[in-house]
Amino acid sequence: MKRNLFLAFVLVWGLLLSVGALAQGEAFAPIRNAIRGSSSQELAEYFAPTVELSFDGDKQSYSATQAEFVMKDFFAKNTPASFDFIHYGGSNEGTPYAVGKYAGKNSAYRMFVKMKSVGGAQKIGTIDFSKE
Repeated sequence: MKRNLFLAFVLVWGLLLSVGALAQGEAFAPIRNAIRGSSSQELAEYFAPTVELSFDGDKQSYSATQAEFVMKDFFAKNTPASFDFIHYGGSNEGTPYAVGKYAGKNSAYRMFVKMKSVGGAQKIGTIDFSKE
């Protein structure tokens, strides 16, 4: 009896964790689609008022409008051949993030996207590209 109760608990716990991961993945779906389509304009819809962009360790903060132009330039130079998020998570404070693999025509990158709360909504606060 105790064994069945333990197995039921483990099953329910596993289902709850998988539902949480799916929910995080769905929250990042429009961002994934904008990146796949190399649309800086669509991506900018999810930018916080200030966005930190990093390319191989060179970090700078930009306004949302400036960040859109920086991403437009990046997409023009590194058109994505493929892109997908491979991991979703959250900080201890509940800030969601995702890690992805971005394969451009000339280079492959590991991409980190971190959200931040802006007026009760989650917006992109950080995008970090690191060459693999």
